[in-house]
Amino acid sequence: MTDWQRLETMNDEDIDLSDCPEVTPEMFAKAIVKRGGLPVAKNKAQITLRIDSDVLDWFKSQGRGYQTQINSLLRAYMEARK
Repeated sequence: MTDWQRLETMNDEDIDLSDCPEVTPEMFAKAIVKRGGLPVAKNKAQITLRIDSDVLDWFKSQGRGYQTQINSLLRAYMEARK
């Protein structure tokens, strides 16, 4: 049986997360990409975007679809912050 009254009075510091590591942005991004990404947006805009060269090189090294992968990660970040 769940002790709802005890749970309602707990602070974040009272929660034992030792067996559940914090999800980092990198872990979240990897999970989104591995499950096949998010649905493709119907309306796309062509832009010029400056990205650190090592970041772009890494995405390109992942193979075809690196621009779609970048878009999916940006969308996941946006959705997580809504």
